[in-house]
Amino acid sequence: MRTVPGPTDHVVVVGAGLSGLSAALHLLGAGRRVTVVERAREPGGRAGLAEAGGYRMDTGPTVLTMPDLVEEAFAAVGGTLRDRLELIPLHPAYRACFADGAVLDVHTGAEAMAAEVERFAGAREAAGYRRLRDWLERLYRVQMRRFIDANFDSPLHLLNTDLARLAALGGFGRLDARVGGFLTDERLRRVFSFQSLYAGVPPARALAAYAVIAYMDTVAGVHFPRGGMHALPRAMAGAAVDAGAEVRYGEEVTRLERSGARITAVVTDRDRIPCDAVVLTPDLPVAYRLLGHRPRRPLPLRHSPSAVVLHAGTDRTWPWLAHHTLSFGAAWHGTFRELTRTGRLMSDPSLLITRPTATDPSLAPPGRHLHYVLAPCPNTDIGPSVHEWHDLGPRYRSALLAELERRGMAGLGAAIEQECLVTPVDWSAQGHAAGTPFSAAHTFAQTGPFRPRNLVRSAENAVLAGCGTTPGVGVPTVLISGKLAAARITGPPPRPGQRPSPVRRSAGARPASASAARTTLEGRPE
Repeated sequence: MRTVPGPTDHVVVVGAGLSGLSAALHLLGAGRRVTVVERAREPGGRAGLAEAGGYRMDTGPTVLTMPDLVEEAFAAVGGTLRDRLELIPLHPAYRACFADGAVLDVHTGAEAMAAEVERFAGAREAAGYRRLRDWLERLYRVQMRRFIDANFDSPLHLLNTDLARLAALGGFGRLDARVGGFLTDERLRRVFSFQSLYAGVPPARALAAYAVIAYMDTVAGVHFPRGGMHALPRAMAGAAVDAGAEVRYGEEVTRLERSGARITAVVTDRDRIPCDAVVLTPDLPVAYRLLGHRPRRPLPLRHSPSAVVLHAGTDRTWPWLAHHTLSFGAAWHGTFRELTRTGRLMSDPSLLITRPTATDPSLAPPGRHLHYVLAPCPNTDIGPSVHEWHDLGPRYRSALLAELERRGMAGLGAAIEQECLVTPVDWSAQGHAAGTPFSAAHTFAQTGPFRPRNLVRSAENAVLAGCGTTPGVGVPTVLISGKLAAARITGPPPRPGQRPSPVRRSAGARPASASAARTTLEGRPE
């Protein structure tokens, strides 16, 4: 594995999102001095927080899987997840509601889910579910070590024994067809294939290997942090500060100083920070602008669909909603064509409705409730432009409310006390290409060693992290991306029983210590 050459004693991490904080913790654990620079006045990045009228609204991801990756980041600095964060397992992980009125609770326990599938669709489908679950577990074991939690220097690094195992498992077939080999009920097939939309590819065209996302959701388990999803970056930032990181909030990086092929300093709107290496976590267009270089690709990047999100603080709720509820429309394949081909808004939408106050009532005033409605929409490359969304946004909000009321949330519009509507206008304003927070789609040509690399040729000591680079989109993968970025600087972590390599320090470098920590925000992150 290639690593950054030369001294790497002091690393500046640009961005205090999940990938940047993951990188910071792994770098600190390897003995580097770390400065984190964040333009916002709090950590989180995409996993942000909006507060209004006593409501605390998570503005980013709402689904947390693979908590062992969070544990690994805390362990890098000698901490534990339990000391920093309370994770609540969700049962069910999801509730799926279909256009025909049927309801399926998605459990992560094998026996509970098999019983639910049998109730829903009969014994034959339950047997198919058991075979599917076994396949998902084997798929995950093959992919995680070699293809997800791995740095690639060349496509040739794909050529290993696990590639043959992945092929033998059917990983290079199509997701929809592979899931259909286990389940014949079209509604069940949706539950185990809709996750490919996270990767920006319809199930009919996605590689079957992307079923690993369904493993994370439906087998490994879904959790929710007490205090909301924003509690995760707050906890990670607190661990970084306690381990000696300097975290600067409210500073925007304006340029990178260079000497030849090396970045020598990160310049903000308030200061100049000398460094030996830098980790860049902004979306790719921003990172490339700072580097002054955009890599050449045979074809331009294709981006994932975007999303409209309505955060609604209400004076009532609907008890049939679980913490996460998937509300499927009757349409399916046509919906994906609209989102990824024709660029039209969903004519029969499938929606994710999250009710975080079902698990943590403290996120709203007493007797009040939070609802988060995510409606996938085309990105601005193929769908309505940012300019069009200025007028379209309010109209689409009204259409979503009417559809939700028709689907059983009667009185929703009148129940809203506080709200926040997020459209591609807002994603674009945050610097996300094509108006989407989901970055580059996971087509075959944009996956693994073919995805934008975390090493950049224009600067020998700059590394990328975040959903635009390796390994990709989603909370687990951006946590891994930070870990992989740190490994490009420090080398791979020692194997069990192997002593860590001594840290290289240049003259004048000082070790990280708790006394080195400071923030430019009053108080420290929780």
